[in-house]
Amino acid sequence: MKGQQTPAGDLRLVDLTKRFGVFTAVDDLTLTIPQGSFFALLGASGCGKTTTLRMIAGLEQPTSGQVLLGEQDIAGLRPYKRPVNTVFQSYALFPHLDIHENVAFGLRRRGIRKVSDQVERMLALVQLEGYGRRRPAQLSGGQQQRVALARALINHPQVLLLDEPLGALDLKLRRQMQIELKRIQTEVGITFVHVTHDQEEAMTMADTVAVMNAGRIEQLGAPADIYEYPATAFVANFLGQSNLLAAEAGGRAADDVLVTAHGARFSVPAGRARLTDGPGFLGVRPEKLHLAEGPDGVPAGHQHIGGVVTDASYVGVSTQYLVRTAWGSELTAFAANSGLGGQLAVGTAVTAHWDPRHAFLLPRAAGEDDQTTPLLDEPPVGALP
Repeated sequence: MKGQQTPAGDLRLVDLTKRFGVFTAVDDLTLTIPQGSFFALLGASGCGKTTTLRMIAGLEQPTSGQVLLGEQDIAGLRPYKRPVNTVFQSYALFPHLDIHENVAFGLRRRGIRKVSDQVERMLALVQLEGYGRRRPAQLSGGQQQRVALARALINHPQVLLLDEPLGALDLKLRRQMQIELKRIQTEVGITFVHVTHDQEEAMTMADTVAVMNAGRIEQLGAPADIYEYPATAFVANFLGQSNLLAAEAGGRAADDVLVTAHGARFSVPAGRARLTDGPGFLGVRPEKLHLAEGPDGVPAGHQHIGGVVTDASYVGVSTQYLVRTAWGSELTAFAANSGLGGQLAVGTAVTAHWDPRHAFLLPRAAGEDDQTTPLLDEPPVGALP
């Protein structure tokens, strides 16, 4: 499919705002999505990500702002006139048509008669060769999602919008489709914009992730960069889990920022600190927090906090621990089940320690306390060291 039409250029949202009465769903959003990239809008329900997608598709009109594809402002175009197609969570396949005709639907609407070769190429792209004469009800959920994808791609859109496309699939199928979507995007080379609340989906597939909160972008960047160096407490706890200790930054010392938290002194590399003075959160990801039975087990150069194990949850790839500190907060630590050590029992006195190069320092509003996220039923992003 690459090279079949002139690329439209980057997708740019400029000062984009959408209000529903007094409620602002999208708040003065400016964003550039590079041509040919796999871009994810990640956020919780109500953050404005789906409204943003609908404005790109033409299903919602902006209150103000521009939607630019290359140099063309497409905000005033009807949906069917935009070089954009959308794949929704509900596949919306036509039950009375076979798979071949479902995929051919857009071409036939445009008056194109010879469609068989294009349909067969699309079915091959989504690995459904030989399924053309089946009906949607004869396919699994993952196969139906592939048909919906082929039906959108056969129209050769400049931008493909994916609105929670894997939300109806079970965990195993979802992970298979994550790999497939990434493969297909690489092969066709068009811009994919994927809206999801699922952090694993965003990190698995996207080149760039924009974390949305209350209609605005909290942080934008490569998945690994956002995970390793979050910009705000919201991002630190939405993309994975974090232990955030209420702290006070006390200025620079050489290449470090000095930090005091709960009467103890720590340091964070200046390159991983979002502030040098004032209230902050000292952050450590659970998989970077290690547990030793006493201070003697702490490696040289590591910083540490004493505590007691209050919960140990075996989740297969790792054991997730809660450790209560002397001041009452509970820290979360993930230990890989490598078979090299036994599980710590509840009630064990431990020393939680970390390499300061893996910590980070975030801004904190005065009066905010420690922030830790509870254990999850399913290992979150970052559950393995």
